[in-house]
Amino acid sequence: MLAAISCGGSSPPPPAGTAPAPSSSLPEAPPPVPVRTATRLVVLGDSLTAGLGLPQDEAYPAVLGRKLKEHGYDWEVVNAGVSGDTSGDGRQRAGWALEGDVRLLVLALGANDGLRGLPVEQMKNNLQTIIDRARQRAIPVLLVGMEAPPNYGEQYAKEFRQVFVDLAHRNKVEFVPFILEGVAGLSRLNQSDGIHPTSEGAARIADHLWPAVEKMVKNDKMPKK
Repeated sequence: MLAAISCGGSSPPPPAGTAPAPSSSLPEAPPPVPVRTATRLVVLGDSLTAGLGLPQDEAYPAVLGRKLKEHGYDWEVVNAGVSGDTSGDGRQRAGWALEGDVRLLVLALGANDGLRGLPVEQMKNNLQTIIDRARQRAIPVLLVGMEAPPNYGEQYAKEFRQVFVDLAHRNKVEFVPFILEGVAGLSRLNQSDGIHPTSEGAARIADHLWPAVEKMVKNDKMPKK
């Protein structure tokens, strides 16, 4: 019985008991195809972003994701909202939130700073750091403002509001002054706590943010990874 079968030529078979030499004619395995991460839009926020009290697919980032798909943009929307987060918490999370092929950051923090009456300069520094980290990765930022509750006085509310205006002007980023425009104070658009939007309210937030988001997505000029 033959110990091996020749793949061509007239060379005699090797002596019995001799292991066949490895074939040099076998095709090499193709190199692995690199997996490209999805093009991402990240929304860094608090409970308003996380969709507290709502199914995940009814929070406003999910609504933005559907809008993108409907308009032909194959982007993944990452909901990086954590209930209770202040701007300082967001600053600590910004590094990992911006991992991957992120093409746009929607920065929507500050509500809990206002609820707790935290120093406005501290909030300003935190938000500036997040913007700086995004810019280090060439990621455009959409800054979304918030209003402070009235219980800390008119002066605090004015200084709080001005933080977002100053940051938008200093960094020349796209800016939506108030995330809850058209939602705050309307009982039918808010849950029983009067703070967090219902599904309809979240859809209203997405509609409010959409013109700025669409403009920035259309202007996306980052190289594909």
